[in-house]
Amino acid sequence: TVPSGSGKSTLAETVLYRHFARKFGDLDAGPAGEATISGGEHITSAVLVDQSPLGRTARGNTATYTKAWDRIRQIFAKQATTQGSRLEAKHFSFNVAGGRCETCSGEGFETVEMQFLADVQLLCPVCQGKRFREEVLAIHYRDKTVADVLAMTVDEASTLFAEDPATVKALQPARAVGLGYVQLGQPLSTLSGGEAQRLKLARALSEKAKNTLFVIDEPSAGLHSSDAEHVITALHDLVKEGASVVVVEHDLDV
Repeated sequence: TVPSGSGKSTLAETVLYRHFARKFGDLDAGPAGEATISGGEHITSAVLVDQSPLGRTARGNTATYTKAWDRIRQIFAKQATTQGSRLEAKHFSFNVAGGRCETCSGEGFETVEMQFLADVQLLCPVCQGKRFREEVLAIHYRDKTVADVLAMTVDEASTLFAEDPATVKALQPARAVGLGYVQLGQPLSTLSGGEAQRLKLARALSEKAKNTLFVIDEPSAGLHSSDAEHVITALHDLVKEGASVVVVEHDLDV
């Protein structure tokens, strides 16, 4: 942690992260700054956790990014079989034809293009914003439809699926970094920079950490001190699992 403009991000991202990312074949990381780096023989992968947006459309959401939705769709598919329906796991996605509302293509709204004004979004007259076909919404898990689950927060969904270890495990990292209040169906494009960064960190927590280098740019930006504590605990967890963590930060407490 040093003053703005002194080269923290350049050192951490352009030099350190890109050096290892390109070493492991990620040419999209961009050119690395010139430097000789030693001591990286035990690092097998590199991950950058910054505040860049996670998506620009309403198709991706918290549930899909954490991969919890894969398991939740399987649970609803099992309920469908029990209730005599032929719906499969793929139908419980508003990105797939056959499950989504075709009137709005699973968007939940219709966009009216205006020639000289900003486009106007109107609630879909068929699904009323629920994004799924009636047949899909007829399937319930503990009195909840798939649309109801998407409207739940991470904490609420963890309670609903408390008896399914796979779902709880997928949601736990998001709770660990203080994102229990975020809705499962909230589009990634609407998350703040700090929320997007913490969600990236949550995903990192769910993956193999041993021998991985994590370069994290200002994880406390925009956070209340209590939220920052969640982040610090998560970083220590990565180290305990065998990861290397480099943090660029302005907050001396962090």
